[in-house]
Amino acid sequence: MIKEFVNLYNNLVNLSRNKSLFSIFTDKDTFSDRMLILLFHFAFFLQEYKDSAEKDYLQKFFDYFFRQIELNLREIGYGDVSINKKMKDYINIFYSILDKTQDWRKLEDEKKGEILAFYYKLDNNYIKIVNYFDNFKIYLSKTSLKTFTKGVINHKF
Repeated sequence: MIKEFVNLYNNLVNLSRNKSLFSIFTDKDTFSDRMLILLFHFAFFLQEYKDSAEKDYLQKFFDYFFRQIELNLREIGYGDVSINKKMKDYINIFYSILDKTQDWRKLEDEKKGEILAFYYKLDNNYIKIVNYFDNFKIYLSKTSLKTFTKGVINHKF
């Protein structure tokens, strides 16, 4: 199961490293900005597979996902106190993203843009990023969870 989690995590990280996507979100290349992109992907991922996968499996992956983020913070050089604060912030942001994107498919593009603009300075670029996440949701609905567990794949959507 650990290998599956590594593959799931690495697939989500791979998605968050999309340079064209990143250039829409922000001018800076910071850990926090990349983390936000990763958290959006993870939120949509969990929302898509919550009904088809076992809850215990997704809970274990959720725990693994945030444990990996904590390890990444340690590798960067944050201290224990800073890590605890950062992890609390990231988990709160993640739950905020989950809450705001719960009915993503039902929302108008402008409302989706407002949600994304809450986390990023988007100016008038929100259509590109909204289209990206709309296509990502469609891609997830057509792709089985098992596909993500077999290895890191080149996602095309």
